[in-house]
Amino acid sequence: MFGSPPPRMLPPPPPHNLFTIQLLALLIFFLSPLVSSSYFNLTLPHQHPYPEAVALEVRRKVNASLSTRRQLLSNSFKDQQAQCLTGNPIDDCWKCDANWANNRQRLADCGIGFGQAALGGKGGQIYIVSDSSDHDAVNPTPGTLRHAVIQDEPLWIVFAGNMQIKLKHELIVNSFKTIDGRGAIVEITGGGCITLQYVSNVIIHNVYIYNCVPSGNTNIRSSPTHVGWRGISDGDGISIFGSRNIWIDHCGLSHCTDGLIDAIMGSTAITISNNFFTHHNDVMLLGHEDQYLPDSGMQVTIAFNHFGVGLVQRMPRCRRGYIHVVNNDFTEWKMYAIGGSANPTINSQGNRYIAPSDPDAKEVTKRVDTGEKEWSDWNWRTDGDILVNGAFFVPSGEGLGPQYAMASSVEPKSSGLIDQITMNAGVLGGPRDNSVSISYSGGTTTPDSANGNAGGGSRGGDADFFGMIFGSGAPPTPTSCTAIVLSHLIILILYVFTNYAALL
Repeated sequence: MFGSPPPRMLPPPPPHNLFTIQLLALLIFFLSPLVSSSYFNLTLPHQHPYPEAVALEVRRKVNASLSTRRQLLSNSFKDQQAQCLTGNPIDDCWKCDANWANNRQRLADCGIGFGQAALGGKGGQIYIVSDSSDHDAVNPTPGTLRHAVIQDEPLWIVFAGNMQIKLKHELIVNSFKTIDGRGAIVEITGGGCITLQYVSNVIIHNVYIYNCVPSGNTNIRSSPTHVGWRGISDGDGISIFGSRNIWIDHCGLSHCTDGLIDAIMGSTAITISNNFFTHHNDVMLLGHEDQYLPDSGMQVTIAFNHFGVGLVQRMPRCRRGYIHVVNNDFTEWKMYAIGGSANPTINSQGNRYIAPSDPDAKEVTKRVDTGEKEWSDWNWRTDGDILVNGAFFVPSGEGLGPQYAMASSVEPKSSGLIDQITMNAGVLGGPRDNSVSISYSGGTTTPDSANGNAGGGSRGGDADFFGMIFGSGAPPTPTSCTAIVLSHLIILILYVFTNYAALL
């Protein structure tokens, strides 16, 4: 429930990299009493050094897609492409090509945000899954999904037709794989579901993932040459463990035992986009535990998703790192939408938050088990968000300033743009919510903290306009000199010990 890691099986990173990370963690531990923990944000070798630039590029791509759509629709001759464009930069990159099925790998060029470099199986062969069975986790049958994902070479994995794949145990995916469900209705369910552990460059696209339950205490093959023992898994829909360059797009997720998507233990460079989340308690966990310092380098883009019926909390729940939440539609929560601890940076831009009728659950944000004195300098900001039915976002740190702008200062059709951008969230070609007929047998609704809402915050002078509140567009405070010096110091230490650890 709190992100406990699955038992390790795959080969660990090279020893000098582990040594570097461990030494850096010790250095940060001893220096942390002297300097605010918000400055230590360079701990993983593959994280982006300028996360604000990545967030700005996402917004630029959204604006460019919306502008292109407006220009084409304004012409007297409205061709088919103009009608297809939605302003969603991912979909507009490939979906309007009538010949996309003959150029599937173009999808790998359409990513945005921190996970945009995920190659998946680009450049590799097409592997067609023709067998929906999962009889043997040690010796998978050729033609099955399990046989495809464990191969060493890059593969673009597609499906011969509609199928439901009932896993016996965790599906352990090797690096440089794309699971591409376009053109078929593909359901993945059963034991363990999808595990990405110590891998990179994985794309999961257009599949349903639901009713995932714990499994394990068995041997599972992770590559053509390696079989290892796995303990009991958590029952996550997708578990991301110590991995990077991951992109999860256009999936439908619901009804799992633990999280729908969990990313922990130094994972970074992740984009979660265009998904349809429903019927679940703990939706998304980002970060292993408060004391795990390498997760300060976690960087995740959460864009164009629909958070829908039956959701309770953790959309996401963050520990450390930089989380960009942009242009999502939050239509339901029972406790809170975005929560966190251990000083994560939350950059919320252009989302729509529709509060529940419960008067005690109107706040979008929650600082978990943390007093206001501690979280007041955390950088949580709202920029252009639309807050409906009394919803309110409590900013802090650099996110403070003019907290809310009057509705008249924001383009009046912003809420309509959210509908437009997220209209195709979920599995393309299938029902957006396939969980109506699914019998849910796992999980209970429990609060993140026994103390209830620790985030707190008064609405104060929020500007309310027909039930909508628009977040501030105030720019963030420039990075301090201290942060820059410390960042360079950490980069230097990483360089020295990565290259010369063997000599020490």
